[in-house]
Amino acid sequence: MKQILMVLCIFGMALPITAGQSPSGGDTPSAQPAAATNTTPEDINKRESSQAISAADLDQLRERITKQEEEIQRLQKSVEEQRALLEKALQNGAAAPQLASAPAESNPVKLVPAVNVAHPSLGNAGGAGQKVAENPSPLSISIGNTTFTPLGFVDFTWYGRTTNVGSGIGTSFGGIPYNNSVTGRIWENNFSTQNSRIGFRVDSEFLGAKILGYVEADFLGAAPGNVFVTSNSNAFRMRNFFVDVQKGSLEVLGGQDWSMFTPNRKGLSPLPSDIFYSQDMDTNYQAGLIWSRQSQLRFIAHPNDDIAFGVSLENPQQYVGNGVITFPAALSMAATGEFNNTTTTYTAPNLHPDIIFKAAFDGHPGDRLLHFEAGALIRSFKFENSVGTKPTVYSSSSSTAASGEVNANLEIVKNVRLIANTFFGSGGGRYIFGLGPDLIVKPDGSISPVHAYSTVDGFEANITKNTLISMLYGGAYFDRDVAIDTTGKPIGYGFSGSATNNNRTVQEATFDLVQTFWKNPSYGALSLITQYSYLWRNPWSLAPGASRYAKTNMIWVDLRYTLP
Repeated sequence: MKQILMVLCIFGMALPITAGQSPSGGDTPSAQPAAATNTTPEDINKRESSQAISAADLDQLRERITKQEEEIQRLQKSVEEQRALLEKALQNGAAAPQLASAPAESNPVKLVPAVNVAHPSLGNAGGAGQKVAENPSPLSISIGNTTFTPLGFVDFTWYGRTTNVGSGIGTSFGGIPYNNSVTGRIWENNFSTQNSRIGFRVDSEFLGAKILGYVEADFLGAAPGNVFVTSNSNAFRMRNFFVDVQKGSLEVLGGQDWSMFTPNRKGLSPLPSDIFYSQDMDTNYQAGLIWSRQSQLRFIAHPNDDIAFGVSLENPQQYVGNGVITFPAALSMAATGEFNNTTTTYTAPNLHPDIIFKAAFDGHPGDRLLHFEAGALIRSFKFENSVGTKPTVYSSSSSTAASGEVNANLEIVKNVRLIANTFFGSGGGRYIFGLGPDLIVKPDGSISPVHAYSTVDGFEANITKNTLISMLYGGAYFDRDVAIDTTGKPIGYGFSGSATNNNRTVQEATFDLVQTFWKNPSYGALSLITQYSYLWRNPWSLAPGASRYAKTNMIWVDLRYTLP
């Protein structure tokens, strides 16, 4: 490069010098020398003058060449610097595709759009269970390797029922009235914004571990009696509040989240978008669904991307329902304070945390997802009682019960998911939305767990890019558990003459339609969610002439704006 530039500069300097002239402008010496005999003193003086001018011009030319060499060196240095910048840019360009195609483990901060977290059906055009774009929300804020992402949605809901259940936007499945009562013959309808949701997630990395913090809240807390009178002061409440840390194949979660016993759509993920709780607008979801949101500490292992298994220690409550079971007459007062009847709040003493084991497998034929899982629930109950007064003698009894579940969420064809969730065992009534008790207490103070079964089955389908439909059947069955008291009367659950809230079955058929009007990654999504359900329950015992079952028709229409 240096040599070429030097030649060009010298050539440029030489251009003004015409052929037949010296560099100084004088004539080129002739090939035929002049005869010495014709030389005069005047010619000699002219020749010496010409030679003197020529030497000065040569010195000037040398100086100009030196300056040109210095300029060439400067240009060469500039070229080298630009070449170094180009090579660095090319290296960065080559690394970018590798980062995009790297496995998930190499990407320490992995964001799921808030729109997907808010409701599975709105997270992507393909519906829940499909792969979603891992682009951060435009509302995300990054500080170093930590990203803060707000999430949530605004709901405006109308709901109506053909009987006055009186439980608000969420249905009290086990308490719908009979049509031979006043409340069983009155329609109810209301507007509500209680299901609006707000929260945020934090994604970060520390010492090679992925860290996820998640907070989610709504306005469905305990409502004051005048909530619908003037200010509609819906109570703010915590839904999820947890931190999840994963390093390599091990994962630990602590905080409040959906119970690990709740059916998943994908793996054992704690994110709401990966959990099955239906597409229903009913904030109590579907009758027969196994679920709880409670404090827990869970440990999960991931041998590979498709298999996960874990154990979760979750907040226990020995639950009997409000006026659902009949205690022995002599033990009624003591038992009332030791079991959760929905009014005792924190007074129920619990023997140990509920222990949940669960394993999940995700298959990927083509671009579809086939999710299978199975789990077990271990619970223990205890009752302490005093017998006699002089001296006082204490009697205690305990019992351990086990339940199981087998669930599947299968994309049998593209955008059509078959759902089958089954629960069976004893002592698990609290996990079936408390539609039946966990146990009864016998006259001798011993505990007998109540057998229960439940299922939620159906399908979800994205019939168009922005239209999702869902059809589900859910049902719960509670076995009768009866003992004879020392007074000779039957006690327990489901005996002849028991209250009508001693349900044998609670069943619900539901149709959902979710229509997304528009969705933009920068502006969010606007959707219309509608639900129709037919709900009926059969108690174990009926008064003479009473209806065989209580029933109601229910409708929800919801306009939802989801944050981007």
